[in-house]
Amino acid sequence: MTPNQWIEKLEWRYATKQFDKTKKIPADVWESIEDSLVLTPSSFGLQPWKFIVVKNETVRQELLPHSWNQPQVVDASHLVVLAARAPIQQVDIDQFITSTHETRGGDIADLDMYKGMMSGFISRMDEDQRTTWAKNQAYIALGQLMSTAAAIGIDACPMEGIVPTEYDTVLGLNGTGYTTTLACPMGYRDTDDKYAQAPKVRYPKSSIITHI
Repeated sequence: MTPNQWIEKLEWRYATKQFDKTKKIPADVWESIEDSLVLTPSSFGLQPWKFIVVKNETVRQELLPHSWNQPQVVDASHLVVLAARAPIQQVDIDQFITSTHETRGGDIADLDMYKGMMSGFISRMDEDQRTTWAKNQAYIALGQLMSTAAAIGIDACPMEGIVPTEYDTVLGLNGTGYTTTLACPMGYRDTDDKYAQAPKVRYPKSSIITHI
């Protein structure tokens, strides 16, 4: 893909308001989307998140009233709920260090300095700050998800217009250490969606990018 082709993909992308209920994302395409989520970068590499893919129609109907009754939740092919580790804890750092050692080998003691740096970072925050930090990381995953979708021709609609506490209840997240941050229905745009052809409203480059 050339740079111009990539920009064309981003121009094509928009927050889809109306999905075609009859079109489903093929399994192999969806597998690639999930792989892209796994590859999302995060601060320190800690990956303080969980992604819940909701395909069950009954569960989606339960989520609808907690989503400001936005039809994308039930009409899209797939619904991804991005949940954050709330709050990030020392045990998460220990687990990451163990995983790093298992993946890369070597002497685990060589990771002590890195472990200490991460531990010091979270120790300077209270519980609310650590939860907010983890939720901010989930937005990085959302960016990865939407960019991947645009690149392969899948429509998406990032949604903050939900009630996270109710999502947690419906999805069984209470007591798991994770909490809903936002949702993203994904699928194929309906031909009747008037927003598909609406010009993007973006400030000019000159007003938002400064070269120093």
